[in-house]
Amino acid sequence: MYFLLANLSLIDLSLSSATAPKMIADFFSTRKVISFKGCLAQIFLVHFFGGSELVILMAMAFDRYTAICKPLRYTTIMCRHMCAGIVAAAWGIGFLHSVSQLAFAVNLPFCGPNEVDSFYCDLPRVIKLACTDTYRLDVMVIANSGVLTVCSFVLLITSYTIILMTIQRRPSDRSSKALSTLTAHITVVLLFFGPCIFIYAWPFPVKSLDKFLAVFYSVVTPLLNPIIYTLRNKDMKRAMRRLGKWIVNSGIKS
Repeated sequence: MYFLLANLSLIDLSLSSATAPKMIADFFSTRKVISFKGCLAQIFLVHFFGGSELVILMAMAFDRYTAICKPLRYTTIMCRHMCAGIVAAAWGIGFLHSVSQLAFAVNLPFCGPNEVDSFYCDLPRVIKLACTDTYRLDVMVIANSGVLTVCSFVLLITSYTIILMTIQRRPSDRSSKALSTLTAHITVVLLFFGPCIFIYAWPFPVKSLDKFLAVFYSVVTPLLNPIIYTLRNKDMKRAMRRLGKWIVNSGIKS
């Protein structure tokens, strides 16, 4: 689990780095521009890291299913080779997903408006700037990103439901720890897939909501993931309590 968490943290850091620096620079600039190559690079990186994170989250669900439903076989199933294969598959699938998305945008004829109505470049907004009928491209985006996201989300929720049903049949002392772990996993899944479904699969987009979700997906969610997983760690909770007591005592003394 911690090996997968380390890769999730790396992906979150990379996903934020693909959009946040340019976004912050634009907030302090009166002329908010990005080159065409830079725009395509953002599209590639967002879908690359987003697709990789999707696979990692599914792998983490499988890891928890194996640990809770098949505990005696856990070390055999989730061996080093299995974990390395999962991570390699995550990066590979993310790369293929990103390339398949970008291949349609590179050759589009751009001759009209050049203003992206968002904080960073993403395929659904960039293809609207093309000087051609983009209906088929919109369908392609929904089929590629939207359906993939929705199907993965349904699969994850189904797997966590099975795990929760298994936990209910266990003794309370064993189930409490597993439930604490699952709560963190489910929270991260909802934070990641919620904005993705609205951005890529929702048929009635709202511009103001899309902008909020774009920032939430690329900046807030990667920031919250380490916090969610860290706060369920007993040692970290103990350290936070000590820090809180030290701050309170320091304030009283001063």
